[in-house]
Amino acid sequence: MLVTIVGAMNVGCKAFGELTAGDTATGRPYELIVVCPQQQWGSELGDTLSAVLNQPVEELTLYEPVYNVMRILPNNFKSLTKHHRNIIIVQVDPSYAEPAIKVQYDVTAKPQVYITIQGPDNSSVAKYLSENGDNLVRVIEMAERERDIAYAKQYYSQPLHQLLLETFGIDMRIPDNFKLRTQSEDMVWISQEFPTASQGFFIYKYPYEGQQSLTAEALIAARNRFASRIPGPKEGSYMITVDKVADETGENYVPYHPEYRTIRIGEQPWIEMVGLWDVENYFMGGPYVSYTTVNKATNEVITLDCYLYYPKIEKRNMLRELQHLVYMINFPATNAVEGAAK
Repeated sequence: MLVTIVGAMNVGCKAFGELTAGDTATGRPYELIVVCPQQQWGSELGDTLSAVLNQPVEELTLYEPVYNVMRILPNNFKSLTKHHRNIIIVQVDPSYAEPAIKVQYDVTAKPQVYITIQGPDNSSVAKYLSENGDNLVRVIEMAERERDIAYAKQYYSQPLHQLLLETFGIDMRIPDNFKLRTQSEDMVWISQEFPTASQGFFIYKYPYEGQQSLTAEALIAARNRFASRIPGPKEGSYMITVDKVADETGENYVPYHPEYRTIRIGEQPWIEMVGLWDVENYFMGGPYVSYTTVNKATNEVITLDCYLYYPKIEKRNMLRELQHLVYMINFPATNAVEGAAK
């Protein structure tokens, strides 16, 4: 049950007495150690847990797992493995009355999420995981997100913070490895450029004219207006939103529509759109995720549009970094219009 998982989420724990000053968590983002005996790993329990942790990242068109799982035996759980950032312990014993998932933090290192999955037998734990797998994934995602937020708060760009406050009325701390590309009175483009990749986002605003401003069609039209200001590598090229993709034969094109859903972050309602971007007059593209809300103080629609160009398969971590940016946005003076979440 969700209450079982969440109940311990805010409890910092040193119950095992192993955490000492200087024990910094190891491992890469979205990397996960599963400590599980072979008897459980080779059963339906292991199959179910593996399916939960290796499900595809929904925002990507090519398969990537939500986590990179490293399974080890209990007798190998020592030294550096105990200091990993994300740990799942599987414990099956008849003495447990019923299946449960316990979440603790900073048990053997910091920052760390330490999850124990326990139950009386393989079958009941597998069933429990099948019913609560999404909550398990969400807990680990929240831990990764909080790490990004903590980093941004410590290493943010003061000039960008001030620019976004003055331009959009938002309090947003951007990690200082991102750099300003262009700015205007209604749009700011920021990115981190690499030899073979571009990890960026643009924030824009325009008048809110009622619920019609928040339909999928209106948001896509607005995105294309502002994305056209982002130049491509070739003269006359610029970013556009993909509206058709090749069918299974590769010979014909069919309409493509971004995914549209409403979410709430704290008291702020947002619209999340997940789709694909392309470059007009150039062969280049990738995934994008946008977040739109309404600033009640100014009666303006504000969109954070995150895009990624990385012509390799491993896009998950870079995309997640961008998605976490929306959790760094605060509206100091107001909450958004409630209608944005309806």
